[in-house]
Amino acid sequence: MKRFTSPAARPRAIAVVAALVGVLGMSGCASFSGIGSDKHPAQASDFATQRSLSDPAGGSANGGWPGSDWVRQFGDAQLTALIDEALASSPNLQQARARIAAAGALAESRGAPLLPNVTADASFIRNQFSSTTIYPEPYGGNWFNEKKAGLNVGYELDLWHKNQAALAQAISSEKAAEASEQEARLALTTSIVAAYSQLAAQYALHDILARTVQQRSSLEGITAERVRTGLDTQIERNQSRSSSADARAQLEQSEGQIVLLRQQLGALTGRGPDRGLQLAPPTLQNLATPGLPADLPLNLLGRRPDIVAARWQVEAASRGVEVAKARFYPDINLSAMIGFDTLINANPFTAASKSIAFGPAISLPIFDGGALRAGLKGEYANYDLAVASYNKALNDAYADVARQIASIHSTERQLPIRREALQAAQRAYDLARERYRIGLVSQLTMLSAETAVLAQRQSLVALEAMRRDQQVALYKALGGGFDAQQVGLAMNSPASGSGAASQQP
Repeated sequence: MKRFTSPAARPRAIAVVAALVGVLGMSGCASFSGIGSDKHPAQASDFATQRSLSDPAGGSANGGWPGSDWVRQFGDAQLTALIDEALASSPNLQQARARIAAAGALAESRGAPLLPNVTADASFIRNQFSSTTIYPEPYGGNWFNEKKAGLNVGYELDLWHKNQAALAQAISSEKAAEASEQEARLALTTSIVAAYSQLAAQYALHDILARTVQQRSSLEGITAERVRTGLDTQIERNQSRSSSADARAQLEQSEGQIVLLRQQLGALTGRGPDRGLQLAPPTLQNLATPGLPADLPLNLLGRRPDIVAARWQVEAASRGVEVAKARFYPDINLSAMIGFDTLINANPFTAASKSIAFGPAISLPIFDGGALRAGLKGEYANYDLAVASYNKALNDAYADVARQIASIHSTERQLPIRREALQAAQRAYDLARERYRIGLVSQLTMLSAETAVLAQRQSLVALEAMRRDQQVALYKALGGGFDAQQVGLAMNSPASGSGAASQQP
């Protein structure tokens, strides 16, 4: 039914609506006073890092950030192919991508209220009206066909930016999911590199242990002969047997570790443990220790995906606070309808059957039992949790980098000493072997000297493998080539948030 309003009445109606909105808005603003947070995301300057985050080589921090192709430094095509295969088929990454898709769908749905919604409907209803109620003749007691067709338009005036904040919250959550996917990629890559490095170390150790078994077997034979001739006792013989058995046990353990590491690599690719059994022995080149970039503490915020994800979670929580605050204000919706509705005409699409309606609707919560205040408190709690998680991620990141630097410092100092010990043992063995050749010492003396060489080689292999693991961990701690700016995940505003910590509107 079409409604008419006199021209003189319209300004008065608009003034009344405007005054009502103003009064209700002020009452809503006052209703959440006293609820707030004093928490803020930490800044790089809040952490003491100058001494710990120094260059591993002892120089100034003037290196560059790792590139995304840092794994190619190993010079092993099999390793690179293995990582590419894992990134394409890993279930962990598939889960991360599914979370991104879900977050994107939520962002799309949160953006819908910012646009008008338009619906069309039509119906045909066969009615028999009661003759004993409100329907007069000829309607009461008779059958009629009601035919309706209409177009409905609705739009919410987002005066308090509730819908905009909800959309921003969903977008921030999507960004956090994207950063988490980047973190999963980095974690998968470094896990494969670490396992592959351990596999290379086990193969090197296996070769040494195989030679050790041969050497201990020779020593056992010599000891048995010395016992037979009375030069040694059963004590020396049992000691020799124990040493030989220990070497064989270590060799078996190494072979078992090789199988386990190959199966682990297969599982990391997402293709099952047997995939790793197809791998050839690694051929890794030495990895260069990355120099630390300039202004590391500050720039690390955009280079580690876990920090970026945590920061976007803070932004999402901040927007959630804005949404909760906006719920205290009145909702104002505009709606309009145009259509046709008839009981008596065969053709409903006539001028007489036309129906038009339009106008605003205002709603404001007055008494809800404290639900809105509780909801806002919950959003502030989420914000505080997100800030604490971000601050922890930042502190852990600096500690991670510092730990790897300190570990590399220590290992780099040990390596020359360990190489010196190996060289000394090798010289002693070479001398013993020459003296044995000319008959000045026994074979037992020569083999005992070789035992020291093999032990030093084992120690050096283990130490070099440890340094390689520490270098890989440092590459990961520096973000492994991730750059928030390049992938569109950099924050456009400072880390101080969007006012969620204030108590007043």
